[in-house]
Amino acid sequence: MRWILLILLVLSALEIGLFIWAGNMIGPWWVVILIIMTGVFGLYLAKKQGIDTWKKAQLSINRGEAPTGFIIDGICILIGAVLLFTPGFITDITGFLLVIPVTRKMFKQSMEKFIRRLMDKNTIIYRKW
Repeated sequence: MRWILLILLVLSALEIGLFIWAGNMIGPWWVVILIIMTGVFGLYLAKKQGIDTWKKAQLSINRGEAPTGFIIDGICILIGAVLLFTPGFITDITGFLLVIPVTRKMFKQSMEKFIRRLMDKNTIIYRKW
């Protein structure tokens, strides 16, 4: 819990520093416009990717397969959408990396390992039907 608070504090300081630096470089109104545009475009992209992933998961279920990969994709898209909605350049870049399918693969593998570790420690309880 302490690590999360420390990360949030450092991330907020970095974001404010980037806002000030970018405001000096291109002007404060352009920074505001850029933040709004990345948020709007990012949420549109996240919604589109989320719907596509949902449809693929439904097709997988209809074929009798477990949609495990699509569930992890959905988690990545959800986290990416939250980061894109949060104002800031670092969060926007990370959000886009989580939403875009090509770059999502890096995070997807790490998330699978993290979930598997939690399952091995019995932190996550799962049942087979």
